[in-house]
Amino acid sequence: MALAELFAVAMVVAVCAALMIGYPVALTLGGVSLACAALGHALGLMGFSILGALPQRIYGVLTNEVLLAVPLFVFMGVMLERAGIAEDLLEAMGRLFGPLRGGLGISAVIVGTLLAAAKGVVGATTVTLGLIMLPTMLRFGYNKRLAAGTVAATSTLAQIFPPATVLVLLGDQLGNSYQAAQLAKGIFAPRALTVSDLFAGALIPGFALVALYLIFLVAVAIVKPEASPALPRDDNGAKGFAFAGRLVAALIAPLALIVAVLGSILGGVATPTEAGSIGAVGALLLAARKGALGTALGPVVEKTTQIVGMIFLILIGATAFSLVFRALGGDVMVERALTNLPGGTDGAILTVMLAMFLLGFVMDAFEIIFVVVPIVAPPLLQMPGVDPVWLGVMMAMNLQTSYMHPPLGPTLFFLRSVAPPEITTKDIYIGVIPFVVIQLCALVVLWFWPGLATALPHALYGH
Repeated sequence: MALAELFAVAMVVAVCAALMIGYPVALTLGGVSLACAALGHALGLMGFSILGALPQRIYGVLTNEVLLAVPLFVFMGVMLERAGIAEDLLEAMGRLFGPLRGGLGISAVIVGTLLAAAKGVVGATTVTLGLIMLPTMLRFGYNKRLAAGTVAATSTLAQIFPPATVLVLLGDQLGNSYQAAQLAKGIFAPRALTVSDLFAGALIPGFALVALYLIFLVAVAIVKPEASPALPRDDNGAKGFAFAGRLVAALIAPLALIVAVLGSILGGVATPTEAGSIGAVGALLLAARKGALGTALGPVVEKTTQIVGMIFLILIGATAFSLVFRALGGDVMVERALTNLPGGTDGAILTVMLAMFLLGFVMDAFEIIFVVVPIVAPPLLQMPGVDPVWLGVMMAMNLQTSYMHPPLGPTLFFLRSVAPPEITTKDIYIGVIPFVVIQLCALVVLWFWPGLATALPHALYGH
């Protein structure tokens, strides 16, 4: 291995070490990149002039039409959180399924799925479910660990269900990598991989994952009924036309918004960015309908600005990192390493998936997308038989797992911040383990049946 390549490896190690110490992500990526570029120039390993391309790359990031969807979807999710849509859904579903053993857990999964499809932001979904559903489950005698695990796992569905912010960012990065891979193979009229392809590919695996969650909760209710008892039936609650009317009223608004956003994307009527504007306007109308627009708009804009600023600052730092890493020959080293792994294509993909899973202990999903995917995706997509949609959905589900597995899954910290005092960090960590196992089983199923991810995009778009 050449000295420059060893220096590239040291650069990655330095980033991981700084993140584990607690330095901010974006500043770590940018700072380590600049320091390594200066040191590499002094040692004659690279030219410092390579950083002259950085302003143009940053400009390209900020003017990327696909990434314009990110602030729109984030705004939609935060506005729905402030408008109280989740509270109405949880109340209605709790009354519907509560009288059944395990009913509250089933309600949490169903509502979490709807919120994931409507919000696309894990933090907002976790806080909402944690504040509303978790105390209710404890009050009616649910096992603390089962309750915490259910809420944490359900909240991370916002990572895999369109219009998840992760899917938008992953689709953009994989699209660039797919074009680079085709050009490297001599295909000068490359096919495009779009965010819409990834949205369509994630739907069936996402619903399959929800089904596995529900099967697990039903099994727990049967085998260990004291862990998920039924709620006392309310004679004025879950029956009659009045309740049916409340249920329809609670469901119709978020479902209409989901259909408008996803339907316009999957039907080819709108791009993800255009659909994001539909979702943002729809969220404003729902908030106005509930009379919450006046008090919510200011905080929503502020929160959206914070989240979007964080995402784009990480992306800019990752752009600098990628530029220096490539200047040191790191991309060639990674390609050579993946190509020479035993097991060929399967061995390379398995190694990347394992690395992404382990990196989830120290890196956020956004960091992995911006730093790791641009490095490993081009060589993977040059290998025979690798479908870009399948690879993208596999990565998204892997990142979803990293968001919830101990000890550093962000979802666990979000939940810890709003959980009642009787739920300890240990309860959350142990409670989420069965759901992490379910996630890993879902990844194995998707590995052997890639059609789960590719069938819908093929039916809709013919590729």
